[in-house]
Amino acid sequence: MDLKKFVTIVEDWPKPGIKFKDITTLMDNGEAYRYATDRIVDYAKERSIDIVVGPEARGFIIGCPVAYSLGVGFAPVRKEGKLPRETVKVNYGLEYGSDVLTIHKDAIKPGQRILITDDLLATGGTIDATIKLVEQLGGVVAGIAFLIELTYLDGRSKLDGYDILTLMEY
Repeated sequence: MDLKKFVTIVEDWPKPGIKFKDITTLMDNGEAYRYATDRIVDYAKERSIDIVVGPEARGFIIGCPVAYSLGVGFAPVRKEGKLPRETVKVNYGLEYGSDVLTIHKDAIKPGQRILITDDLLATGGTIDATIKLVEQLGGVVAGIAFLIELTYLDGRSKLDGYDILTLMEY
């Protein structure tokens, strides 16, 4: 299935010059959403995943149905102050400043094989920070899966040494 047929390109959003890749038109098509999810599930099965991890909010949209299909848990990565129990955190750089991501301290047990999911690989900053959280807790990043990769932003170079699946490239 050509998943690009289900992604809507929105010109000049959120600011002029940006061609936003809107995945909501993929998600609201049951057949396309299932196809994309099943491709990630197949990838995860080959890697013997113990738990799926995804950053808010679109990492949840991708990761939760994958975790459900695999019969494993899902651990959310959220911005600081959003998780109610003890967390570990990592600071990461943004284009103009920095931010903090957190995960519950007990979300991952040492040695667990982790699949990280998100909708889009752009510059790689969010996923790099997510990897650091997983590894801080002793998890093993067995794979990283995205619906879309913006190859012209070279985010993959930040993730050197990790196994990556992308379903579409722009």
